[in-house]
Amino acid sequence: MTFALTDAIRLLLFPALMAFAASSDLFTMTISNRVSLALVVGFAAMALAAGMSGHDVLSHIGAGAAVLTVTFIFFSRGWIGGGDAKLAAATALWLGFDQLMNYLLYASLIGGVLTFLVIRFRFMPLPTALAGQDWAQRLHRMDAGVPYGIALAISALLVYPDTFWMQSFAK
Repeated sequence: MTFALTDAIRLLLFPALMAFAASSDLFTMTISNRVSLALVVGFAAMALAAGMSGHDVLSHIGAGAAVLTVTFIFFSRGWIGGGDAKLAAATALWLGFDQLMNYLLYASLIGGVLTFLVIRFRFMPLPTALAGQDWAQRLHRMDAGVPYGIALAISALLVYPDTFWMQSFAK
């Protein structure tokens, strides 16, 4: 078995972008549009390189569009941030309907735990070691949101091994 550039991209691109989104959300409370755009472009390139059928491509696009529709409603009501909505949709594009329910279940559970931990953190005095850190002060503020991109990224990484991308790699 030869290791090709597409194999390296398959193994590294999605996980790296998820890790970047999570760390960016933690440290800045934002997820750059570039991350979501890179996921969309990466999906298109990988679908072409992997020889994904037109039907499967459309199915993955449908998963992304369905998640974008729901998360846009959540965003318009102020329940989630715009970066979270776009990240969830771009992630659903990669995962497709096959892994979408697992992803959403994990994101809900991990997001709930994350929210609980952030709220607990906010009721504690800010540790001295973190007092000079802008990101920690921002996260500690009672009026700040929850960096839900962390939950989205962890959830995506949990289901990624079971996706078309990784299953076709194992063959």
